[in-house]
Amino acid sequence: MSDKRKVGFIGVGLMGHGMAKNLMLKGHPLTILGNRNREPVDDLVSKGAVEVKSAKAVAEASDIVFLCLPNSPTIEKIVLGGDGVAEGASDGMVVVDTSTADPSSTLKIAEALAAKGVRFLDAPLARTPVEAEEGRLNTMVGGDADLFADMKPVLETYCENIFHVGALGAGHTIKLLNNFLGMTIASATCEAITTARKAGVDVAMLHELVSAGILNSGMFQAVMRYPLEGDGSGLKFALANAHKDVGYYESLTQSLGITSPVGSGVYQAFAQAVALGYGESYVPHLSDAMAHINRLDKK
Repeated sequence: MSDKRKVGFIGVGLMGHGMAKNLMLKGHPLTILGNRNREPVDDLVSKGAVEVKSAKAVAEASDIVFLCLPNSPTIEKIVLGGDGVAEGASDGMVVVDTSTADPSSTLKIAEALAAKGVRFLDAPLARTPVEAEEGRLNTMVGGDADLFADMKPVLETYCENIFHVGALGAGHTIKLLNNFLGMTIASATCEAITTARKAGVDVAMLHELVSAGILNSGMFQAVMRYPLEGDGSGLKFALANAHKDVGYYESLTQSLGITSPVGSGVYQAFAQAVALGYGESYVPHLSDAMAHINRLDKK
């Protein structure tokens, strides 16, 4: 591989570990920021990555810094806070934010970095940690077309499908639309499961019916594995993250002056689940939270 630019990676968790691994194995010297979850950090170090103690140190060692973080407040702290990426950035460095984030925050961060000569792409992800390990993720990229073209070979180290979706911020915006659609299908499926059980309808028959028609989808099948097989791992996405993403979607619609009756309902479903303590459970377990809510409602 001719491109040997030095890469930094902040956020080597479920998704980030596979991405960072593929960047390194396909030719990029890798510097990572350690965290409390030592297993992915230690694995990458054993494969040749260098661990440092601050985001500033990651930036100082890198031509390109990748972010894969849980939410916009965390991203802002890591990039703009003390010992952050901005403090260690140099002219010409590129930051690629692969998180699911608030587009207004994305633009704020990019503007602050541009003052230091740092270029920025928002490149959130689709698919799962399995595809991250295999280097087969999808990404939707917002940013300058020339910068996208320059970075595309780097993105190809961990992506199968790469979409340039528009100007800076467009990647995070379309990701929110994507996740709103996905979480709407997931929450509707969980509600249908709860209602079917209450009405005495066989959930397996509901699955068979929907699977044979136009309503069938990969999301429906992933959620239905839980009531049918007791396996919630078909969709390894925490309810707290779903709550956060749909909340960002709600903020987006409000900023555009758009009413969002469906989004509001989906947001409330996840908010109730998180409030009941299901935040770290996967999205298919929303049906458990809904059952919990209905038991409480009977009192």
